[in-house]
Amino acid sequence: MADGVQLFISTRKGAWTLESDAMRATFELGGPHFFGQVVNHMLLDPRDGKTLLAAVKTGHLGPTVFRSTDRGRTWIEATRPPAFKKVAEGGRAVDHVFWLTPGHTSEPGTWWAGTSPQGLFKSTDGGATWDGVDGFNENEMYSKWTGGAQDGTPDGPKLHSINVDPRDKRHVYIGMSSGGVFESLDAGASWSPLNEGIAAEFLPDPNAAFGHDPHCVVVHPARPDRLYQQNHCGIYRLDRPGRRWTRIGDAMPRDVGDIGFPIVVHPRDPETAWVFPMDGTSVWPRTCVGGKPAVFCTRDAGATWARQDQGFPREQAWWTVKRQSMTADHLDPCGLYFGTTSGEVWASNDGGARWRSLAQHLPHVYAVTAARRST
Repeated sequence: MADGVQLFISTRKGAWTLESDAMRATFELGGPHFFGQVVNHMLLDPRDGKTLLAAVKTGHLGPTVFRSTDRGRTWIEATRPPAFKKVAEGGRAVDHVFWLTPGHTSEPGTWWAGTSPQGLFKSTDGGATWDGVDGFNENEMYSKWTGGAQDGTPDGPKLHSINVDPRDKRHVYIGMSSGGVFESLDAGASWSPLNEGIAAEFLPDPNAAFGHDPHCVVVHPARPDRLYQQNHCGIYRLDRPGRRWTRIGDAMPRDVGDIGFPIVVHPRDPETAWVFPMDGTSVWPRTCVGGKPAVFCTRDAGATWARQDQGFPREQAWWTVKRQSMTADHLDPCGLYFGTTSGEVWASNDGGARWRSLAQHLPHVYAVTAARRST
């Protein structure tokens, strides 16, 4: 029998949960946590099923990380949150912690964090204390890789999409908006760009090695040599050991395009992925295309895409879905969930064929993550 799902919902003004019954027929809304504070990401550690980390920007504490060992009943703030090394006046300072990723299964208690501006941090004590990854943060190429003060990313430049290869704890991928996709083979001591084949319409050199704008990068858990990417300039797939990305978004309908923020993979099938397109015209309104929301699914690694919109409003729905705000569960058939910029949470129990609204009137949703229900 299915064991149900718990969703962790991060918003502009706090965090909530949605917990299902065993059949995912009903969901109960819980919260808020950190009410009134910006919560960028909240994630349960799959290694122990009880440790929950939240990236929070509070009015009085500033950017920090909170840790719960009882799935959110009680919280303790990190004693040393992610922070750049002290430098002369005018140097870098963390504005907010944007992304959280559990470490390799062989390293319980290890977590990675990405910040705005672009910074990479690591904790080895379950999120209580954080240290900068010097191989990135102090790299002599840092300013060139990240674009320095010229970056125009809304709400600030960000390091995100931290992926640890499930076969090798030393093999790590990151994404940066802006900067591009980078890879380390030595646990972060050194890095190399991995952006061949990615369009960069906004750069003077469209074939630049870095300076790109990936929105979300995912390593498939069942086939770690396959990566999917939703980029500012399209949808891509990379099959290692290759280094050149293929634009699989070219197969999307022309009247929809292949611009958006999230990309989600099926937990067991490396051929299946979902995206939520948004209006990518020159004005970039960041809303559903034509006010008609739809998820698009590929079941052949991007050769073809199918529209999935049953249950959504047919028109006049002007929201979008942020890069961390769409996720899949572990069940069969696979469940999908996303939160919107207008404060709704939507769900599908059948791989996107049919959708229903689970919650309305929440604040602007920044992230939705899924875990097995607490027992």
